[in-house]
Amino acid sequence: MTKLSVNINKVATIRNSRGGNIPDVIQVAVDCQLFGAEGITVHPRPDERHIR
Repeated sequence: MTKLSVNINKVATIRNSRGGNIPDVIQVAVDCQLFGAEGITVHPRPDERHIR
């Protein structure tokens, strides 16, 4: 069986471009798991461009 892991870097990119905390990266990750994702993927960068 194939398992789904959701990459939330793009959610963080959208949040950063808008300023503030919308969309909330943590809430998106929690929702993905509640909807059945097996895992959450984050690719941290040294400059913290996506995830802070």
